[in-house]
Amino acid sequence: MSIRKLYLVTACTAVLSLYSIAATAEEKVTLKLAHNLERTHVVHQAFEQMAKEVQQLSNNKMRIRIYPSSQMGSARESLELLQNGALDLTKGSASDLESFDNVYAIYNLPYLFNDQNHFNKVVFGNVGKEIMSSTKDKGFFAISAYVAGTRSFYAKKPILKPEDLKGLKIRVQASPTTLKMVELMGGAPTPISFGEVYTAMQQGVVDGAENNVPSWVQTRHIEIANVLSEDEHTAIPDFLVISTKSWDKLTPQQKDILVQAARNSEIHQQKLWQKVDSDLRAQAKAMGATIVSVDKAPFRAAVKPLYDEFTKNDKQAELLTKFEMAGSQ
Repeated sequence: MSIRKLYLVTACTAVLSLYSIAATAEEKVTLKLAHNLERTHVVHQAFEQMAKEVQQLSNNKMRIRIYPSSQMGSARESLELLQNGALDLTKGSASDLESFDNVYAIYNLPYLFNDQNHFNKVVFGNVGKEIMSSTKDKGFFAISAYVAGTRSFYAKKPILKPEDLKGLKIRVQASPTTLKMVELMGGAPTPISFGEVYTAMQQGVVDGAENNVPSWVQTRHIEIANVLSEDEHTAIPDFLVISTKSWDKLTPQQKDILVQAARNSEIHQQKLWQKVDSDLRAQAKAMGATIVSVDKAPFRAAVKPLYDEFTKNDKQAELLTKFEMAGSQ
């Protein structure tokens, strides 16, 4: 081979090598996921499992960097960052998401589900997936959903009937439906960021809150409000939400990997939830706190106007019918 030919071959090889390195670099992607939950929360643990699976399935070409504990702000602030393209992924409950698209309002209706089986058929079934994918034009959509138990009131005293809420300031998520629900029940709804609730209760800014048993215990709210009245007014799912801009930048293969890992994280989270709910109920009892049973009929009657208002909209009424049909299947 002549020196000229050798030079050309070497030059071409170098160019191809540089192109290959550049292509490999372009294939690598790191997605930022921020949320307002502590590292001990089962949804965070499900996200960690998902991040590991994404890395494995992509041969280390995809990574998810997680920022828990409100490092990038409240749930609302994280969703705003995501809409603006400054964040790739976040956790949003249906209460958080209602303010960004009214399609999620239905999940905040009290006493919506007959039981856990009905919840699963809706949230993880066709109608749930329809809702999750419906907001792409708003700059975000959900790729997986997570159980979050049932939400009940907790305070320093039992709340056995709606009249017991009279004069009580109750911390709620900033959901229009939840605000109206507490008003109809007789309480004074007070929207406060999740991370500020302990201090707010300690200082008397609010008299109580509403959440599931694990959150009541893990946040140490139980230390101040040691009576949980299990009226189980709502069962509001959490969602893993992705920015539409971030999604559109991914290759088809990257999208498949992310969705597969996200769906697997749903199953992992449900198993974790069952165990933590059982364990923390036992822990609450050991701490001397009280979980009391409640007759739900008066609470259901109090919130009937919410359903009357909700079904005035034909589209919402149709969606509610789909939820009811899923429960009867």
